[in-house]
Amino acid sequence: MTARDRTTRDTGTMDTLHWSNADVEVHRLVVGPYDNNVFVIRCTQTGEAVLIDAANEHERLLEISSRLGVRKVLETHGHHDHIGAVTEMREAGYEVAVTAADAPMLADVGYDVFLDDKEIIEFGRLRLSAIHNPGHTPGSISFHLANTPLLFTGDTLFPGGPGATKFPGGNFEAIINSIDNLLFPFPNETIVLPGHGLDTTIGNERPHLQEWVDRGW
Repeated sequence: MTARDRTTRDTGTMDTLHWSNADVEVHRLVVGPYDNNVFVIRCTQTGEAVLIDAANEHERLLEISSRLGVRKVLETHGHHDHIGAVTEMREAGYEVAVTAADAPMLADVGYDVFLDDKEIIEFGRLRLSAIHNPGHTPGSISFHLANTPLLFTGDTLFPGGPGATKFPGGNFEAIINSIDNLLFPFPNETIVLPGHGLDTTIGNERPHLQEWVDRGW
């Protein structure tokens, strides 16, 4: 992690750039009592962007969304700590997308459109591919950004293992199968950007799959 990765929450600094190349900027905010990662992916050619997980601290999310050209909010899943700012984002005119399987979890905050497995989300000159990863929740979804090593995994894959499956709708066997069959085929150098905590890589995590199975979480 570099200095630019460590967003200073108390001072409200907007030094949020987390990863970039000639075509893409990825900004990260850490928000709320569960230290959720909120990512903004921006096309540098057109200025259009999407926001992944309107988790909390809606004032900060609205500010960065306005500044960076966010057009749409994509929810990785419907758990309460990932949707705390959805109401305010929708009131400000941002479209919120979630999978049909997790949409009931947003009953109190609302949503606008469904995300489908293998859907391609286009913004500017960028393309995000949606990957349905059931297990943490029935409708958990990850996103791979085309022509980059970036994989946004929500609470499906973290450094050191899968997301928790003890909550209603969780399924340990499903999350293991999902990670093994849908995420671990990505190259070793693929960067995993999870819903909480630090980045990792597919190459770092793949060798430990059997350990996770044996421990049962």
